[in-house]
Amino acid sequence: MQLTLRQLQIFGAIAQSGSTVAAASSVALSQSATSAALNELERGLGVALFDRVGRRLLLNENGRALLPSARALLDGAKTVAEGFAPGRRGLEMDLRLAASTTIGNYLLPPLLAKYRLEQPNARLQLRIGNTLEVATAVATFEADLGLIEGPCHSPSLTVLPWLDDELAIIAAPAHPLSRAAAAAKLTVAQLRRARWLLREPGSGTREAVELALLPHLHHLSADMTLGSSEAIKHTVALGVGISCMSRAVVADLLDAGRLLELRTTLPRLRRRLALVHHKQKILSGSLRRFAATLGSAEVAPEPAAGTKERGRTKR
Repeated sequence: MQLTLRQLQIFGAIAQSGSTVAAASSVALSQSATSAALNELERGLGVALFDRVGRRLLLNENGRALLPSARALLDGAKTVAEGFAPGRRGLEMDLRLAASTTIGNYLLPPLLAKYRLEQPNARLQLRIGNTLEVATAVATFEADLGLIEGPCHSPSLTVLPWLDDELAIIAAPAHPLSRAAAAAKLTVAQLRRARWLLREPGSGTREAVELALLPHLHHLSADMTLGSSEAIKHTVALGVGISCMSRAVVADLLDAGRLLELRTTLPRLRRRLALVHHKQKILSGSLRRFAATLGSAEVAPEPAAGTKERGRTKR
């Protein structure tokens, strides 16, 4: 059979809304025409794409397998159409970004401001979540690019190195370990016995901290688990325990003297931040320019019209 973009558009609308009635308005068809298009697609593929539960249509395993590819094709077609539309030269497309919490709250805002100055017509949408949520959004084409602070385990994504982020072990000035660290660097044994405040499992910060500390401490128990870096640093500032966080997150409280960085016998702790995109994602000029603003040389600029693309420059 010949698949059409229209069929995939209707399939995607039904997957999003859960019914042909709700999908019909978004694709400018009647309910009966929407239902007929879905039936034709399923007959052509020879499989059912949804489980019918009452009046609801829920994606089955076939539909879940098709959805990422369908979104990739529709996304690519939109990129081509908007890039060549008459009178649209220089107009930026919508950029759908996803970033993990530390990046989205502390590192990305100045870069977004810089990009807006360079591309004043740009339209940006940013969603913030933990690393797992960001990777899922990119894997399902709900975001064009993702910025993550933890390891990515999705086989459908391309992971590109971006920045090195320095981690700091911090405590309140009145904490016993702050006083101990003023006299001598804290030992592994002292750190192992400390009461740690950590992010929730699934957070890129939690995974990165564990990857940085466990080779030295061999054991790291969370005395308190909090779902926000802001909550952790302010709780640590009250003397409840210690934590290991991005220096960008705690810079304000370090400067204000409400937190101290503990001197330890550990080497400098760093983690690698990364940019991710779907392997099937067509990287438009807008996405490449945004990646260049981030400082990612891994995403090469588009070659000029009529020229051959050369090898990518590595940082």
